[in-house]
This record gives sequence, C-alpha cells and structure tokens, in this order.
Amino acid sequence: MELIKSLLDFLLHLDRYLDAWANNYGILLYAILFLIVFTETGLIVMPLLPGDSLLFAAGALAARDTNELRVEVIIPLLIVAALSGDNVNYIVGKFLGNQIKMRERILFFKREYISETEKFYGKYGGRTVIIARFIPIVRTIAPFVAGAGSMNYGTYIKFCIMGAVLWVTSITLLGYFFGNFPIVQKNFELVVFGIIGLSVMPILVEVLKKRLRRTPA
Repeated sequence: MELIKSLLDFLLHLDRYLDAWANNYGILLYAILFLIVFTETGLIVMPLLPGDSLLFAAGALAARDTNELRVEVIIPLLIVAALSGDNVNYIVGKFLGNQIKMRERILFFKREYISETEKFYGKYGGRTVIIARFIPIVRTIAPFVAGAGSMNYGTYIKFCIMGAVLWVTSITLLGYFFGNFPIVQKNFELVVFGIIGLSVMPILVEVLKKRLRRTPA
C-alpha cells in the first residue's frame, strides 16, 4: 500500500521531484531520466512508470535557467533510451514467443494474445507500433508481442524509430514551451491526468466501437 501511495505521489508531483533531483544531482539527472524511460519501455514487468508526464516535466525543467539540463540533450538521449528499451523488449519477446506457443502461457501472456496481436498487426501494419508508443502500458507490451509474433525486425525497427522520435520530441517540446506557464505549474496534477486521459483515449474509443458492434440492433 505504501509503495502505491509513493508511486502515486511521484506521478502527481513529478515536476517537484525532477526539480529537487536537478538541484541535488545536476547533470546526473540525465542518467536518471534515461534509466526511467529505458525501464518503462524495456522491462515488461514495469509498465506503470510515468513516461508521458516525465517527458513533459523534463521539457519544462529544461526551459528554466536554474539548472544545467538542456532540451537539445534530453530529446536525443531519451530517444535512444526508448529505442534501447524497445529492442531489449523485442528480443525477449522473440525468445519467449516460442516458449509461450509451446506452453500456452508465461506470466500473463497467453498463446491467444500473440495470435490476436498478429491479426491486429496484419490489419493495421507497422503504424500500430507508432500508435502504441503514445499509450501507457501498451507501449511496454507492444515490443514484446511484436517480437513474440511474426513481425520481422526490419519492419519493426523502422516504425519503432519513427514512434520514438515522434513521442519523445512532441511531448518534451510541449513541456518546454508550455510547462512553465503559471496555470500549468499550479495545476500539474490536472495536467498529468489530462496527458494520461489523452493517451488512453484510443483504447477507450476502440473498446466502445467493439461494444457498439456487438450490441444488437
């Protein structure tokens, strides 16, 4: 329970935590940001880390003159972090995919999940990888399932790079240009919820569409 409360406090007051870390650790904060983004995208068991709000808060922090962080360093660094995590996740999925197909299930992954995801990738193509990048939890699971399924690495990495560049650049720059507005700083919790809400909107729309299709006329 305490862990959940601490994680929630970290998520809702991420701007304060980053500000304190910048004062305490200086440029070592680059390594901390890299590690968080890599962990969220690379470790299948850690999908709840605050990727979107972290990028926004990091961009806002880089816009201030009170620390050593620079947005021109943060963006390429975190693009590399995201790509590194995705590649680790893809490789692990590639390795465990055959195990799942033979054993029916490993952890919370079932053989049917891979089959359904392969159909989804077949229907929407590589752009699924880009869309998944902007959706919390899904961006952690998608590389694993892509590796466990039949998507070849050449196709995957092309869309993976596009997704990482778009994700890191867009959200970090949003924080850089708008994160220090007084109304944003005073209501950072609401901004976090807004970012999460926009991120999960595609999932909610898809679920609603499925429910409407199943509803008899």
